[in-house]
Amino acid sequence: MSDKPLKKRFTDMLERSQKNGSFSFTDFLSAADAAEVYEIAQDNEVSLFGGAEGTERVMIRFGNPEELGYEVPFPIDIIKVSPLQAKFSDKLTHRDYLGALMNLGIERDTIGDIVIKEDAAYIFCVEKMSDYILENLNRIKRTTVLCTRMEGAVEDVQPTLSERTVVISSLRLDSILSKLYNLSRSDSKALFAEKHVLVNGRLCMNAAHSPKEGDVISTRGYGKCIFESISHETKKGRIAVNVQVYV
Repeated sequence: MSDKPLKKRFTDMLERSQKNGSFSFTDFLSAADAAEVYEIAQDNEVSLFGGAEGTERVMIRFGNPEELGYEVPFPIDIIKVSPLQAKFSDKLTHRDYLGALMNLGIERDTIGDIVIKEDAAYIFCVEKMSDYILENLNRIKRTTVLCTRMEGAVEDVQPTLSERTVVISSLRLDSILSKLYNLSRSDSKALFAEKHVLVNGRLCMNAAHSPKEGDVISTRGYGKCIFESISHETKKGRIAVNVQVYV
């Protein structure tokens, strides 16, 4: 989606929320598209959420609960999809689940992340689509599946993190990404110019940016990580940093 129509849409939604004194929500957006909202809105005017910690696709909520005086949750449901007979099921991939949903005529922007854990998948969707999915998604490839709406806690869909330590010459984000994803420094720098790097949901075009503890870094085409801490300095004066990588 090009920047101008997206920003115009965000501006209209923000103005409508302020005029009516009510919340309004987008459907699901990519992290990069959602980041565009900060070009037209202040931090306290919008919230971004995808249904659980660490989701890539998110909704934007326009409206400040403190100013409006009430709270409205994000209209997101999580559907658990599991095989009726696990031992006879296909090994299903993200593409398989998404393809099955698209074959039902469901629009992509009504679907958020699809998280696969062992034999089950968890589909994040807008509330208005959950009943349709529950009623119609009963087969993926050759596997008959059961769909149930998750209620309450969502521990099963929390991201899996793997700790890594990378050694860099200076605390620059391009240096960290270069080591983390085995890229040349020029390729790592190019990610910033191409608008492929987000820090805490915001576009980062400064390759020399120094991340802070807890910063969530998303790199389009490569993945997502959390900058944890500086571990130590090596004898050669290089810096070892700890990073939690989403797997």
